[in-house]
Amino acid sequence: MTSSDDFEIETPEQARELFGSNLPRIESYVELLSREGVRRGLIGPREVPRLWERHVMNCAVVEELIPWDTEVVDLGSGAGLPGIVLAILRPDLRVTLLEPLLRRTVFLQEAVDFLELDNAVVWRGRAEEQKSELRAGVVTARAVAPLTRLARWALPLLRPGGTLLALKGEQAEAELREASMEVAKIRPCVSEVVQAGAGKVDPATTVIRIKVVGENAGGAEAKRNPKGRRQRGRKR
Repeated sequence: MTSSDDFEIETPEQARELFGSNLPRIESYVELLSREGVRRGLIGPREVPRLWERHVMNCAVVEELIPWDTEVVDLGSGAGLPGIVLAILRPDLRVTLLEPLLRRTVFLQEAVDFLELDNAVVWRGRAEEQKSELRAGVVTARAVAPLTRLARWALPLLRPGGTLLALKGEQAEAELREASMEVAKIRPCVSEVVQAGAGKVDPATTVIRIKVVGENAGGAEAKRNPKGRRQRGRKR
């Protein structure tokens, strides 16, 4: 059970099953969202009662679409959804929380430190400026931008064979149909709408999955510091 300033937030049974031994850490994150996330304007006060169902578990089930031992860039990470949730649930992932706004990166860094997430790093910058710095097997995005614009930002960050996972709502099919031709011009790719978390959350999470195809496996790798950790973007 977690709590906000006004009331306790009951941990759903589905969350206990979904997170298993990682439940205490995710409960700490939910409490952080309900308090500091609201105070800093990253989460609306009306969202607090549905943090688990609408936000945290909705993001968590996307992990089933991500291969083992993968570098993930969470584009426009905001309050850390889905990036922090995925980092908690999947210690095998190496997650970069990419966010251009200073106040959000401050919150993200505080969250990473508080939760002791060794597999997550905060990077301040705009996606379109990072394509020579970052490369990932998977890019995630939730409520960032319409698909055509999102693809322009995200696809250049992917390695050949990499995948963009865009968490979307009921209009995902229509959005993909409208944007598919423009998206294909950015990089050769195949696109589809998939459901994540069937039987785990209700409703299942709707995801537009775009996979880069038909390119050689070369390309620039993410820059690393001498200890092997990715460098953070410089403060601006």
